[in-house]
Amino acid sequence: MTYDSVVIESNKLLAITLANQIPPIITAIKTFEQEIEAIYHDMPDAVLYESLLGVGKCLGPRLLVAFGEDRNRFGSAQEVQKYTGIAPVTERSGKTAWVHWRWGCSKFIRQTFTEWSAKSVLYSYWAQLYYEQQKKKGNSHYQAVRSLAFKWIRILYRCWKTNTPYNETQYLKVLKERNSLLLGQKWLTSGSGH
Repeated sequence: MTYDSVVIESNKLLAITLANQIPPIITAIKTFEQEIEAIYHDMPDAVLYESLLGVGKCLGPRLLVAFGEDRNRFGSAQEVQKYTGIAPVTERSGKTAWVHWRWGCSKFIRQTFTEWSAKSVLYSYWAQLYYEQQKKKGNSHYQAVRSLAFKWIRILYRCWKTNTPYNETQYLKVLKERNSLLLGQKWLTSGSGH
């Protein structure tokens, strides 16, 4: 605590100046949100992203920007996983190998995929099972979410490449047909997968 009038007055001026910037910033944010929403809904691919579980009005546009509209931009899901920073990097030196996350990527895009994956656990049956499986393996929350994002990118890449909206019921049927260990006993005991 200080009673120095110079320190108090200069900090008071700074606080007032910063506080006066808040209302125009809030107005600008609202304008951006309205414009983004309008542009997003005019995009043909919006339907694709709206079909994804856990994607709301914020994550849909962010995912659309991550993939873009050019279907030739990425040749494989692995390219998307690397671009987004979700794919881990393995380095080797002699007999030693270590794995770390990718530093050369857009942090915002990586965050977009991890946020969506975390949210999808609340809405997607298989995503919840996969997340729980990762946690049982001893992975932290963030490791489990990034691992789930890795899976989601493969699914989303296929939907994006074929311009096919995601269908959870169809995906669960495919997992069942392939005798996925992920579904295991839970599928059999619940009957429908939900």
